[in-house]
Amino acid sequence: MESQSRAPRQALWRPTIPNKTERIRILVADDQPDVLDAVDLLLRPQGIDVDCVRSPQLLLEALGHREYDVVLIDLNYTRDTTSGQEGLDLLERIREFDARLPVIVMTAWGNIDLAVESIKHGARDFLQKPWENERLVSLVRVHAELRQALRRARQLEMENRLLRSEGMPEFVAGAPSMQPVLELIAQVGPSDANVLITGEHGTGKEIVAKLLHAASPRARMALVAVNAGGLPEGTFESEIFGHVKGAFTDARTDRIGRFELANGGTLFLDEIANVPLRQQAKLLRVLETGELERVGSSQTRRVDVRVLSATNAALDEEAKNGAFREDLLFRINTVEIHLPALRERREDIPLLAQHFLGRNRIRYRKQVEGFSQGAMQQMMQYAWPGNVRELEHAVERAVLLCRGNEIESANLAISPSRASTQSFENMSIDEVEALLIRKVLRRCDGNISQAAEGLGLSRAALYRRIEKYGL
Repeated sequence: MESQSRAPRQALWRPTIPNKTERIRILVADDQPDVLDAVDLLLRPQGIDVDCVRSPQLLLEALGHREYDVVLIDLNYTRDTTSGQEGLDLLERIREFDARLPVIVMTAWGNIDLAVESIKHGARDFLQKPWENERLVSLVRVHAELRQALRRARQLEMENRLLRSEGMPEFVAGAPSMQPVLELIAQVGPSDANVLITGEHGTGKEIVAKLLHAASPRARMALVAVNAGGLPEGTFESEIFGHVKGAFTDARTDRIGRFELANGGTLFLDEIANVPLRQQAKLLRVLETGELERVGSSQTRRVDVRVLSATNAALDEEAKNGAFREDLLFRINTVEIHLPALRERREDIPLLAQHFLGRNRIRYRKQVEGFSQGAMQQMMQYAWPGNVRELEHAVERAVLLCRGNEIESANLAISPSRASTQSFENMSIDEVEALLIRKVLRRCDGNISQAAEGLGLSRAALYRRIEKYGL
C-alpha cells in the first residue's frame, strides 16, 4: 500500500463552465413553408444551423429544448391577419424566457410602423420581405456573434468569481465514479434547472448544492438551506411560506418564510423525502406557479427561486408506494445528480484524509504530517457507513489524539468491532445515545421515519440528535 503522496494532483475541484466555440444556431418561425425553406437554403451553406417551426407555440417549445444564438420570427401567423399582434405577443413571451436572446422580426415591405413597434417591444432588428440575402446573413451573424461574445464574458466572469470567492466549499473528487458528478455540476450549475441530489447520508449533498448555486447566475443572491424533513408538520407552512401576525396563537409578528428569503436566489430543501404528503401538495403549488400566501394571509406573493433538493431515499419507489407525490418528483428532478458512497470511490479516501488532516492540523495547531501505512490501510479497508462525514470526524479525532507527527491506527478508532467491544461502563450518556442512534439508523438503512419510530422519538427530535452527534 503506497502512501497518499501519490494522489492525483487535480483532486480538489471547483466547477468551471464549458467555453468552447460553437456554430451559430438560429431558430426561425413563419407559417409559410416557402419562407422557411428559403431561409434554410440561404443560411445553411454559410455554416449556420437552422431550425424551423411554423407556429409561436412550437417556437416556445423549441426554446425549452435547445439554446439558440438568434431567433427570426414573422409577425403574423393566422390567415388574413396583418396586425402583427401575434408576433408582438410572441416577442413578449420570448423576452420572458430569455431577455438577452436577440430577436429579428420579419415584416411585409413598407410596414415600417409595425417594425418600429416591434423594436419598442424588445426586438433587436427588423427585416423587410422580400429580403436582401446579404442583409439577412449580415444581421444573423452580427447578432449571433454578439450573443456568443456576451455569453463567453459571463462565463469568464463566473469562473473568476468562483476562483476568487472566499468560503467556497472544496470538493475532493478524483475517483472515476465521481467524474459524471463533476460533469453534471459544470453543465447544470449555470442553468436555472431544479436539481435533485441523491446519495447516502454523509456523501456531500449539501456541498454539491453550494457548488451548483455558486456556478449559477444567482450566486450573488442567497442560498437558503432548510431541513425540510426535520420541520414539525404543524410549523411546516409557517417556516416555508411565512405567516402574518395573528395567524395562530404564537404569531405575534409577521414572519418571512424560506421561499421569500431565497427570492432571486436558491432554496436547498434537504431530506425532501420526509415532507408529509399534505405539505407536499402545498410545496408543489409554489414550484408550479411561483406563487404563495403566508399563513393567515390572502395576499398572493410571487417568488423567483431555484430549488435544489436532496434525499437519501429512493423517491421513485416512494412515489410508486404513494408516500411521495409523483408530480412533485417531476418538478424537483429536472436533473438528478447521484453521489456514490465512499466505499464506491475508495480512490478518494487518501485524498480526503489528507485534506481533512491539513484542515485540522491548522485548526488544532498540531504538528501532524501524515498517516502511517497501517492507518492508511485501515482506512482503505473500512466500510465507512457514515461516508465522507464519518471520515472527516475520524480524522479530526485522530489529529486531536495523535502525539507524534504521524497518525497511527489506534488514533483512528474505526475498527469494525469497536462498537461491539466497547465497554458501556466507560462511556458517557451522550456516547451511548450516539452509539444507539447509529445502530438503529444502520438497521433502518438511514430511513429517518423508521429510525425515529424505533427509538421512540419524533423525527424532529431525531434530527436534532443527528446534528448534535455529527452522525
